[in-house]
Formats: sequence, structure tokens, C-alpha cells
Amino acid sequence: MEQNAQQSQKEKIMEQNAQPAQKEEIMEQNAQPSEYATSRRSFLRKGLAVGGAGAIGAGLLANGLPAFAEERSGGLTQGDVAILRFLSAAEILETDLWQQYNELGGVQDNEVPGLGGSGSPGYIAALQVLDGDMPQYIHDNTEDEFTHFTFINAYLVSKGADPVNLEKFRTLKGSQATGALKDKRRLTNLMKLTVDTSWWTKYRSRTKNPDFGDTFAQAVPGLSKGQFPANPRTDDDLKGFKPGTPPTIPDHLQAIANTAGFHFAFIEQGGTSLYPSLAQRVTHPEVLRILLSIGPTETAHFQTWHDKAGNAKPLTDPTNGLVFPDLNAPPFGGEDFQTNLIMPEPTVFLSRKFPVVSIIRPTETKGAAMGAVKALTADGLFIGQSPEFFAVLRELAEAADAAQRRF
Repeated sequence: MEQNAQQSQKEKIMEQNAQPAQKEEIMEQNAQPSEYATSRRSFLRKGLAVGGAGAIGAGLLANGLPAFAEERSGGLTQGDVAILRFLSAAEILETDLWQQYNELGGVQDNEVPGLGGSGSPGYIAALQVLDGDMPQYIHDNTEDEFTHFTFINAYLVSKGADPVNLEKFRTLKGSQATGALKDKRRLTNLMKLTVDTSWWTKYRSRTKNPDFGDTFAQAVPGLSKGQFPANPRTDDDLKGFKPGTPPTIPDHLQAIANTAGFHFAFIEQGGTSLYPSLAQRVTHPEVLRILLSIGPTETAHFQTWHDKAGNAKPLTDPTNGLVFPDLNAPPFGGEDFQTNLIMPEPTVFLSRKFPVVSIIRPTETKGAAMGAVKALTADGLFIGQSPEFFAVLRELAEAADAAQRRF
């Protein structure tokens, strides 16, 4: 036991002191199941560990609560571990999609190891229509998600629990455009997205809240009705681009960048809600501190992308008919669609009898993890994934949602 504790402490110190170029190797090590992890413990024998095998057993009771919920790992309840595992998986998936965006549209440096893309001048130019600093913002968001999952996995290991490893599901083919890592296999698919843009009106509404079952209009209705790329798929998507001042950007390429802009915000508004929703279910004060510390960075991401999406150029993609409307003109317009509103408008919270308040929405904790899985699945991110992948993701979410706070 003493040797195992020394090894755990050594790994933590290595990660804290690692230079950027070394972080990828440590990430890979942390992603692997720990040799000294608690596979002997009964709650892991009940199947809630996600290691290299990528499988979860049926460790739930008939009433939906985790088996042996009071058993602890390193002072954490099984529910705490389940929540951290689900969040680690979510961050791994986010890191995968952001890495793809960064390869073609972000800054290439050693702060985000393992990327190796060379960028796409045409795609970058189209993204910069939304904001001139888009490459830097994409880079920083990618780095943030990388640190989130590596930290959570390292924390799980420090408590004697297995980290999450989804590497066996890295089977999807990514962009084949110049600048991307064409042979790298992915967890997520950015080529056939169906983007829900109701987050736009949800954060502008003064009378409705999704926690009350309210629904919201789409800012870009077409994005919710088809399947569209958010990264160039091949160099064919870049045809017609001519560098210059200003550059010539074909409407099809600009539509891809616009799709990415709205997708960035869709992804990050999910994390903005997920952390406070699941924080209501944790028991250990340190786990609560983790969720309350990481969650606000997701909110910072969301507000950044919310702002940039407002600069999306109105156009119609000539290849598929996708329309990006002028959100400041009829039949849109008004506060529900106004493009320079990026802070949450006050709305109802807890009860309609209370005054309206500016809040993150939703924060209802019931079914929060499964809601996130359903939203990402409906987004098209997992098109091409295996049934086993969906089973693993579903059981991770069910375990997180079944967590009960213990006083």
C-alpha cells in the first residue's frame, strides 16, 4: 500500500511539473487503467469502471440506484466517482472535437500536444469573419478541455479509482482536407452535424426556462433540419478561396465556418449547465470544489462563442440550400434574436412566483447526464460509432444521474 501511494504521488508531481511537450505522454499514461487501481473493490467488481476494455457491467439495482452506493474509494462515494467518470468521458469527447477544429482552424503550437495539424488558410479566413482572434480562441478552448479530462482522470487515480479510457472507440474518419491529420482516428464526427441553435433564444427569453419544460425557437432553423459539415471535409470544400485583403471566401466555405461558430456555442452551453446540475449530487467537498471550479470555465467558453456566432454572415449555401438568416431583421429581430446580446437575460427560476433573475439554464439535476448524452447524439457527433460506444456512454450517464448526495 505504501508503495502504491508513493507511485500515485509521483505521478501527480510529474503531471504538475510537465512541460507542454511532455504532457501528451502523461495524458496517454493517465488514460490507461491503473495497475494499482481498485479493481479488487466490490463497487468496481459491480462493473462501474471504464478501463481499456471499455465495457461497463450491470452494476445498477432495480430501483436505479448504484449497487453499494455507500462504499467509498479514497473517501469518495460511488456516486462521486460515477459523476467524475461521466465528466471525464464528456471532456474526452470535447477534447476530440476541439482537436479537429484546432488542426484546421486554430493556432498550432506545443501547448496542446498531439495535434500536429498545419491549419487551413481558407477555413481560418472564413472563421475570422466571425472574429479575427478565432484561431487563438479555438486553440485555448482545445487546451482547456485537454486539461479538464487529464485532471479529472488524475484525480480519480489519486483516489484509487480507474480513469476513463475511450481509446478503443477512436474509429471515425476525420477531415481529409489539407492541414488535418488525415490518418488520425476520431471519437466524434464533425461532418454531418444537426446543430440545435435554440440556446440562442433560450438565453434571451425573459419568461421561459427549460427547467419548467419550456421550448425555444431556433436561431438558424436550417441547421436543426439537416446534416452539415463544420470542418472542411476535403479540399473540395475550399474551392474558390483566394487569399488577399480582403480574401475571397465562397459562400459554401463561409457556411461551414458559420456552422462551426454556432456549434462551438452549442457544445459549451451544454457544459455550462452540466457542471452545476451534477454538482447538486456530489457528496465530498473536494469533488464539489472541482465541479464548481471547472464549470465556470465552460461558461467563459460559451459566452465567447455566443458573441462570435452573432457575427455569422447572412448567406445561403449554394451546395445544399442552408440559410443563415439576418437575425436582426424580420421575421427575426427583437430581443429574442438580437446579435449583440451575449449575457443571460433575467428569467424565471425555481418558481414563477419569484422575481426573474439572470441565471445559467437549465440547472435541473434530474437526468442531467443523460440529457447531455441525448443532446450530443442528436447533434450527429457520434454518427458512425458502434453500439458498444453508445452502451458505454449511456451507462456512464445512468450511473452519474443515479448518484445521491450523502450528508
